[in-house]
Amino acid sequence: MEKPSPFVLRVYGLLVNDHDEVLVTDEFQLDQRMTKFPGGGLNYGEGPVDCLLREVREECNGQEISSISHYYTTGFFQPALFYPNHQLISIYYTAKLIEPVRFQLSDKPFDYGEDLNGKQSFRWVKINQLNPAEFSFPIDKFVAGKFSQNQKPFP
Repeated sequence: MEKPSPFVLRVYGLLVNDHDEVLVTDEFQLDQRMTKFPGGGLNYGEGPVDCLLREVREECNGQEISSISHYYTTGFFQPALFYPNHQLISIYYTAKLIEPVRFQLSDKPFDYGEDLNGKQSFRWVKINQLNPAEFSFPIDKFVAGKFSQNQKPFP
């Protein structure tokens, strides 16, 4: 039997709109609240862009994206929080949502009702107002800081 890989691969989208905002998701998973960028785990046999397309469709009610461009891949050692003795590698892409938006948006964090595993809500945040401290995971915190310091991600 093959030894399992010591790596966990995750793919996330920095999904932006024409108002210089990025989509953030607030979720209740694994019995805890978390704020992150939309995305998730890379499946065996799937490329990173295919993973992002699938994750956005799954999380955002069939939503499609365009203008996909690599933004950042983890450049430091990050232990996987939910997988002991594994290293987390995250890949981030910028992309645009293809209109119309097909999922519910909110103006406030965790606007999904009761804290039950699988609950999720979405909100737009001004790119220049991203606060790394509001994100739950170390790599998202790093990317939020980096992204908020950049100029517009698209021309």
